[in-house]
Amino acid sequence: MAGNFYSVRCGDCENEQTVFGKASSEVACAVCGTTLVRPAGGKAEIEHEIVETVESR
Repeated sequence: MAGNFYSVRCGDCENEQTVFGKASSEVACAVCGTTLVRPAGGKAEIEHEIVETVESR
């Protein structure tokens, strides 16, 4: 079963970044370092606004 990728907007600096929906480690914003995603045993907790689901290719 494949996971989805999401385009997430950082609530602090408005940077948009693509993240994996089943991330196994924390993902920080590449611009300001705010945590965008935390692992939650399978599906990750996305802590900021999801802009769109990115289609798998």
